[in-house]
Amino acid sequence: MLTNELENKIKAQGMPLGIVEEQIKNFKDGFPFLDIDYAAKIGDGILELNDGELQKALKDYKEKSKDKIIVKFVPASGAASRMFKNLFSFLEKGDNSFESDDFAKTFISEIKSFAFYEDLDNSLKKAGTSISKAIDEKKYGLIIQHLLDDDHLSYGSLPKGLLKFHQYPEESRTPVEEHFVEGAQYGIGKDNTVRLHFTVSPEHQKKFEEKVAEVQPKMEKEFGVKFEISFSQQKKSTDTIAVSLDNKPFVEDNGELLFRPAGHGALLENLNEIEADLVFIKNIDNVVPDRLKDTTTTYKQAIGGLLIEAQDKTFAALKQLDNKVTDKSVSQAEEVFTKVIGGKLAPSYGSKSLDEKASWLSEKLNRPMRVCGMVENTGEPGGGPFWVKDSDGSLSLQIGETAQLNLEDKTQEAHFKSSTHFNPTDLVCGIRDYKGKAFNLMEYRDPKTGFITQKSKSGRDLKAQELPGLWNGSMANWNSIFVVVPLITFNPVKTINDLLRDVHQ
Repeated sequence: MLTNELENKIKAQGMPLGIVEEQIKNFKDGFPFLDIDYAAKIGDGILELNDGELQKALKDYKEKSKDKIIVKFVPASGAASRMFKNLFSFLEKGDNSFESDDFAKTFISEIKSFAFYEDLDNSLKKAGTSISKAIDEKKYGLIIQHLLDDDHLSYGSLPKGLLKFHQYPEESRTPVEEHFVEGAQYGIGKDNTVRLHFTVSPEHQKKFEEKVAEVQPKMEKEFGVKFEISFSQQKKSTDTIAVSLDNKPFVEDNGELLFRPAGHGALLENLNEIEADLVFIKNIDNVVPDRLKDTTTTYKQAIGGLLIEAQDKTFAALKQLDNKVTDKSVSQAEEVFTKVIGGKLAPSYGSKSLDEKASWLSEKLNRPMRVCGMVENTGEPGGGPFWVKDSDGSLSLQIGETAQLNLEDKTQEAHFKSSTHFNPTDLVCGIRDYKGKAFNLMEYRDPKTGFITQKSKSGRDLKAQELPGLWNGSMANWNSIFVVVPLITFNPVKTINDLLRDVHQ
């Protein structure tokens, strides 16, 4: 039970008391592990398109997407500070550590390969030196300070979306600009319009708006399309309370309770407010230069075509069930559930009456839908595709993060190790029902799929709680289709030196 003093603090900070009490209960009870039946494989939960199937999906998308409202939803709220963790560490140690710091040595030795090289050199020239001179004088820390400090290029505090990633003969581009280009290649929908939506941090939105105002006219002229850009911020109401290691609300030195952002699962509320027929979701940093965009474009259009085809068949089956429950309409819905959506019937399904089967199938089919790209598992972090047991005994496809799995259970560990693919945040979503009405996405998440992590604040240990992940527990009760996409479509930038990889040059 919370004391009156704590209740008053919670209310004073504008958080709903009931939700906070539920969060504290989660800390005490923990979250249940995902009940994996087995890992999805190619041919059993994961589609691998042959050339004919790929061409059909592309044809479906090109023919049927023109009249749909398409939104490219880009989570872009994270600061880039984690990209520069190694360089911040070098600054603390000083120039004398250079020879023993492989990360800093690589950064300096390859510095001309970065798209921001000219900007950085100009910054140093204003200070009476240059990159080459600073290197000759072994003033490596000075170069890094000019890159990171707010008095200079301020890369240490900017969001990833506004850093220069790629160099071209006539210009350099930030991830925001690369998403404009991608949008023009596969996101043109109704009214010849590309709709981009960026989720941003409050402190960064003005800078994003300035960048968009700078590049939008040029992009519209270059691609002959209209761009419609919108922004949203992670809602403060989705923050979760932090607790001490004994599950008591964490009180800061100033007497206030600590509430923390609840991970990308908090963006479900932002996604729920998007008005669209199709929504592509892709992280801000997963972009490549133009020379490598063709494969991404092809497979984005392909997963879009697969979604449109699956929706068409699902909507037709639901309308038939609405019209009349017959052996034929139930059989049609059953085939869509097992063959198109790829679901597995519950053991009790066969003993149900015709009306009960129709009701069960309607409930299963009338859900938000997503097609998720899956790349071969090469050891990168990411959610794996699994068949998971539902409460009614049927099996559904889920993306499971490592933190959701009981790896101390040998059977579950074996399922995890046998997983061959993972989702690199590459998906397209259908968020309207067969009558054209928007789903309330909050009704289709599994609140028991959150995460608890250990952190620290002001030198004190604490426990933090994340909401169900956006493409994990937040979409647990969606209909999911998993399809293999090439590994080249996944090129995240986790550290600044990742930009030295060939795919970013």
